[in-house]
Amino acid sequence: MNHPYRWKIIFPVILLSAILVMLIINIIFGSVDIPIAKIGSAIFNVSGPKDIDFNIIWKIRLPRSLAAILGGAALSLSGLLLQVLFRNPLADPFILGISSGASLFAGLVIFLGALIGWTVISPFLLMIAAFIGAMLVMVLVLAIARKIKNIVTLLIVGIMVGYLCSALTNLMVAFAQKEQLHLFMIWNLGSFSGISWPAVIILGGATIFLSGAAFLICKPLNALLFGEDYARSMGVDIKRLRFLIILIACLLSAIITAFAGPIAFIGLAVPYMARLACKTSDNRMLVPITALLGGLLASLCDLAARMLFAPLELPISVITSFFGVPLVIGLLLRRNRSL
Repeated sequence: MNHPYRWKIIFPVILLSAILVMLIINIIFGSVDIPIAKIGSAIFNVSGPKDIDFNIIWKIRLPRSLAAILGGAALSLSGLLLQVLFRNPLADPFILGISSGASLFAGLVIFLGALIGWTVISPFLLMIAAFIGAMLVMVLVLAIARKIKNIVTLLIVGIMVGYLCSALTNLMVAFAQKEQLHLFMIWNLGSFSGISWPAVIILGGATIFLSGAAFLICKPLNALLFGEDYARSMGVDIKRLRFLIILIACLLSAIITAFAGPIAFIGLAVPYMARLACKTSDNRMLVPITALLGGLLASLCDLAARMLFAPLELPISVITSFFGVPLVIGLLLRRNRSL
């Protein structure tokens, strides 16, 4: 067995092992550290339902840790699909206005709720509103994608839709009261805290199903790497493929944004890191590796957000931006040198 094929087997195993280690670390460390020797008894509820460690693990840390892994995988895959579609390593889930649409509708629920006298807004209602906003933007982009041939035009349309949603959100923020603004800003900064088991089940089911769908279109994705004319000569239905890519990418991004808020740079940085690690553009390898690497990185960033300034918890986008911004600058400089 030669080196490239051996690496294709070894690298996913390494990533899976690292994810498992990060899952255990995320369970152990927090505002209350749980000794590794007690994890087994706490997980299997040896001490009874009133055991503090059992409740910390099952109600707080385990669902949050799993959500971070699933969220990182989904955002990374979304970014990979969009980068293949636009043939641009700087494309990510934010580029089509998905996150802006989610923010707009989440803000709308918060501000309208205050106007009609709601003193408490359900986090689940906020998630539903954010998902509806993201999906409406997706439907708009898909409708436009079916009518235009130029992929650059679609990119510009997505950016403009994002700007419009951001402008409407900023308009609401300008007229918001302090309490409304505080609740909206907490959601808008992005965090996996407060994720419940029903949310994890939804995230898990959607991520696994959509990841499988992404893997099934790997062959036409590889053809698209050589340009639309080449893909068309290989029998690929370009309009249908474009529709599927945008649908899968938008759904992956929308479901995570709805539950955790907008999370920056994961979808942009991880596909690039996966290409560097795999030394290939073959999407049959990149799709699973990108998902695993995204889950690992999001889990690591979530741990850093919780622990760096404990007991103060940072928004996860703060951590992802610290590694994402230098990477984007490096990409721009590298592309500039290659021109």
